[in-house]
Amino acid sequence: MPPARRAKKSKTKKNPLFQSTPKSFRIGQDILPAGRDLGRYVKWPRYIRIQRQRKIIMQRLKVPPSVNQFSRTLDKSQATELFKILAKMRPETKKDKKERLKTIAEAAVSGGKSESAKPPATVKFGLKHVTTLVEEKKAKLVIIASDVDPIELVVWLPALCRKMDIPYCIVNNKGRLGAVVHQKKAAALAITSVEKEDQSKLQKLVDLCRSEFNDNTGALKKWGGGLMGLRTQAKLAKRASQLAAEQAKKAKMMM
Repeated sequence: MPPARRAKKSKTKKNPLFQSTPKSFRIGQDILPAGRDLGRYVKWPRYIRIQRQRKIIMQRLKVPPSVNQFSRTLDKSQATELFKILAKMRPETKKDKKERLKTIAEAAVSGGKSESAKPPATVKFGLKHVTTLVEEKKAKLVIIASDVDPIELVVWLPALCRKMDIPYCIVNNKGRLGAVVHQKKAAALAITSVEKEDQSKLQKLVDLCRSEFNDNTGALKKWGGGLMGLRTQAKLAKRASQLAAEQAKKAKMMM
């Protein structure tokens, strides 16, 4: 006998106007507790946890002046003026250099002189290169990043700049310095020369950096850290108020 044929299941047609949106009942998905921040329940990546732990431990421990000086940086308006100058002095890309050399070659063939024969004044980068420029007293201004890790890479550079009488400044974000020189990050930059129209602006920045960093001896002796957590601060404040109340009570009894 032939096998019995199975009854074909009729497929239900889905209406494209009404798409199904199934809910996910996991933490932080569709159902959220009202008024609760779920950031504490998230397992953050390891590098973020290390960043936060480092920040807290640098607040708790006593930080020596040589390391604490990197917490003092140029303010926003001063840093904006500095990066405006740096933006004009970005190093040549391979494409720009190729075009410049091509222009020189075409001018040489035609017998004329090219205006772009010399490369423009650019900012210097690389820790070894910047150190050499400081030692040879060719740098007019040194810019150091405040968040270099490990800090030992640049912790000696401010002392070298003061010894060689080279003005320096500390700015936030090594990534921002790296963007100037077409890199991911840069620990330090150095300005050796600028165009004529920017010389007065650079001189103002140099004078400002000398007063705030090179000649600021008080900041070079200031220790950092030593801050307790909020719970410890509240506990110490409560203990101090209890002691003050006891002293006042004793004083009343003595009278």
